[in-house]
Amino acid sequence: MRFEKYSSLSADDKDPYIRLLNKVIRWGVKVLAVVMVVLILWGIFDVIWIFVKKLSEPPFFVLKVSDILSLFGAVLVVLIAIEIFFNITLYLREDVIHVRLVVATALMAIARKVIVLDYKELGPHYIYATGAVVLALGITYWLLREKDT
Repeated sequence: MRFEKYSSLSADDKDPYIRLLNKVIRWGVKVLAVVMVVLILWGIFDVIWIFVKKLSEPPFFVLKVSDILSLFGAVLVVLIAIEIFFNITLYLREDVIHVRLVVATALMAIARKVIVLDYKELGPHYIYATGAVVLALGITYWLLREKDT
């Protein structure tokens, strides 16, 4: 009967040491969110800097395919950082890791890798393995979406 007043609390909420550790972790996650915002802004400025630099080199206002691919890669890195920021903020709001969002972030990261791959320098095993990862993540995302609907 003594624990009835704690029935709405989880086992972790009863221990003051665990509550303190949870507060420290939440503070650390907030710091990570601030760091991600700085990284995102830095990445945006980096993409702009690379773009302006490539356009200002002779021949002016002409981008090679390799320049465009490097810019795509840089833009996708910023988008992945934004997805990670959303993961962090969602965790702060709901205290739950959303698997579907994490899988979507991983899918975006591997898609970025596929876009910037140099197929001339890679062996077939690496390409097959990358394809398997894309397929596995795609199927996982589809299954998670089907489960939610």
